[in-house]
Amino acid sequence: MGMTRAEQIALGGAALLAMAMPLAMLRGTAATTDDAAPALLTLPPTPPALARVYTRALFGGGAAVDIEEAALPDDAPALAGIVGRIGSDAVAMVRGADGATRTLDIGEGIDGWTLESLAIDAAYFTRGGQRVRVPLPAG
Repeated sequence: MGMTRAEQIALGGAALLAMAMPLAMLRGTAATTDDAAPALLTLPPTPPALARVYTRALFGGGAAVDIEEAALPDDAPALAGIVGRIGSDAVAMVRGADGATRTLDIGEGIDGWTLESLAIDAAYFTRGGQRVRVPLPAG
């Protein structure tokens, strides 16, 4: 059972339209100039606030400051690095108040602070009811 004559004509017309449309669109863009650009295609005068998210650095060095980072106590340990695989065998390289660097496993402490957990870019320490996020140094 084949297509009827009306279906064949409709299919042929659709095929012709599909081939002609790109050519018509190309010819329409070549005829317009930059001065005659439609108002709908112009950029807004100021980018929306969300655009700032795409312009900041992805890993460290960004302008955004974490609330916990801004409130770091003076005696919080300084994170020098993270070695190993997060979630299995990672350890934090931490500089204590005396300036010496040592490695800490989760649950170990230095200068009264206990290493609670590790992230790819920071270590979380607790002391009493206080919890701080110590980021990796930038650069």
